[in-house]
Amino acid sequence: MSDTATLPAAALAPATIESGAEVAAGRGFAITDSAARRVAFLIAREDAPGVRLRLTVSGGGCSGFQYGFGFDAAVNDDDVVFSHNGTPVVTDDCSLDLLDGAVLDYVEDLMGASFQIKNPNAKSSCGCGNSFGI
Repeated sequence: MSDTATLPAAALAPATIESGAEVAAGRGFAITDSAARRVAFLIAREDAPGVRLRLTVSGGGCSGFQYGFGFDAAVNDDDVVFSHNGTPVVTDDCSLDLLDGAVLDYVEDLMGASFQIKNPNAKSSCGCGNSFGI
C-alpha cells in the first residue's frame, strides 16, 4: 500500500454521498480522479443501466479481511452510494465501518494496473494489497 500523503489534497476529500446519508452517519471514503475515470470506463463497457461499482469488505484473505469489487445495479437499504465526478461507488454499512477514511485509487505502473485502497484502518496488509488486518 502506498502512503496517502503522496496523493493530491483534492484526492483525499471524501466522495459525495448520493444516497444513504442516514446510514453513513459521518463516515465516508475518497475516490481519486484516476479511480473515478477507470470506474466510469468500466461501467460504460458493462452497458447496463444503473450499474455501479460495488466495493465490499469481507472476512477472509491472508490477513483477515479482503476487498471485493463487482458491478451491481441494486442499492439495498443498508447501502451508501458515493460519487466522484459523477461516478458512483456503492458499499454496504458493515464494509463502510472498515473503509471509513480510506482512499480508492487506480494506479498504472510498470508492474500493471489495479485498483488500490489506502486504508488508515488497516494495521497490516498482505503483499498483494487485497487483504488487510485491523
